[in-house]
Amino acid sequence: MAREELRLTGSGGQGVILATIILADIALQTGKNVAQSQAYGPEARGGLCKAEVVISDEKIGFTKVMNPTLLLALTQASLDSFTKTIDENCVLVADSSLVVPENIKYKKLYQYPILATAKEKVGKSFTANIVAVGLLNGILGLASREEVKETVLRYIPKGTEEINFKALEEGFNLLK
Repeated sequence: MAREELRLTGSGGQGVILATIILADIALQTGKNVAQSQAYGPEARGGLCKAEVVISDEKIGFTKVMNPTLLLALTQASLDSFTKTIDENCVLVADSSLVVPENIKYKKLYQYPILATAKEKVGKSFTANIVAVGLLNGILGLASREEVKETVLRYIPKGTEEINFKALEEGFNLLK
């Protein structure tokens, strides 16, 4: 892994910021250099949200994501907005409920039921970000399941371990 530029997008309240913080920490724990940032609209919940993380084997001199190597979209609005800046070198990961426009250029497309998995298999929609962490770790090959689980444990509220570990496992399983 030379330099990965990840952009996770959705709407405020979906937990994409926490997901990038967790992914950054996972990469950090495996010896990578990382830089994480986030931005969201004036509405804390429901507005467009993006969070980014740069992961590199080398020292990170420029911390801004310019050409994402991976873009995750959890809402149609975020897909429509943030795919305008990707190119044929970007891996596009979109929830399976979204319609990916035919004119978008990307390296590879992954469409998985992230939101439906959180709601139907885990039982709580708010776990979609943890489902996404499991899925993205599998796509990127950042760390072992156990290392990811240990990292997630540091960020989730006490008392939610069981449901979040179920969400993580379901995210891992999406790639099967």
